[in-house]
Amino acid sequence: MPTPAYLDWLVDTGERLTSADGIEIEVWELKYGDDPAVLSAWAKHFREHYCDDDMLKKLIAGTGKTAGEFLLEVKFPDEKAPPGPSIRSGDFAEILVADYIEYKLGYWCPRQLRYDHKLNRNESTKGCDVIGFQFVKSDGIDPNDELFVFESKATMSGNKPINRLQDAVTDSGKDALREAMTLSAIKQRFLDRGESAPALKVQRFQDMADRPFKRISGAAAVLNSPLYDEALLAQTTTNGHFNGANLKLIVIRGATLMTLVNALYGRAANEA
Repeated sequence: MPTPAYLDWLVDTGERLTSADGIEIEVWELKYGDDPAVLSAWAKHFREHYCDDDMLKKLIAGTGKTAGEFLLEVKFPDEKAPPGPSIRSGDFAEILVADYIEYKLGYWCPRQLRYDHKLNRNESTKGCDVIGFQFVKSDGIDPNDELFVFESKATMSGNKPINRLQDAVTDSGKDALREAMTLSAIKQRFLDRGESAPALKVQRFQDMADRPFKRISGAAAVLNSPLYDEALLAQTTTNGHFNGANLKLIVIRGATLMTLVNALYGRAANEA
């Protein structure tokens, strides 16, 4: 699958920090531009996490709303009324991290199922933030198949840096409990849609004892550039994490990220 053009804006800075217990922290930067075609493709990709365009036509029938009104009033988190803005930034961070592990690292990442059935647009979805799957063989199973479970945290406003990477690590430590429920939910959604093949791909990772695989954990902080504080991030500790030996840490920084987030939601609605 070709890498979307907007992901060319997500670049590895080459900078590396070291956590308090010696774990490498990758530093990436989102250097987004003002290319209308690229932004429109990004907005469409973003929109279809909440509602694919074919379903959108069916959902707006009988509501008296335009597609844009429906998305802004029913599907997307609110731009201004709390906790809408924080849900927007959190969803954006999760989708960006999902794009990172799918297109930069090569995992299968079926994440649209996480957002399209939200009962409350201004609540975050429960369960593991991002799950990726990687298979050694095109058919059958292999003990080197990988399950990658990523937690992300975002801070895109305010003036005081806080260690969101530590928050992501701490929440990642809870994934041992959430993993089974999240896998079951993804599998059920595929089965509900009559898609047995991807359901079986998820099922492959539901019994590690009988079907061994590699479990990789990840923690990411997505930060507005002024809130990026190297010394603070370096205080992050992974001590006590259940999968500390296989834990990947990344930070993604970018300028005026909340402006970008709101612009993407707006374009996603206006161009629907």
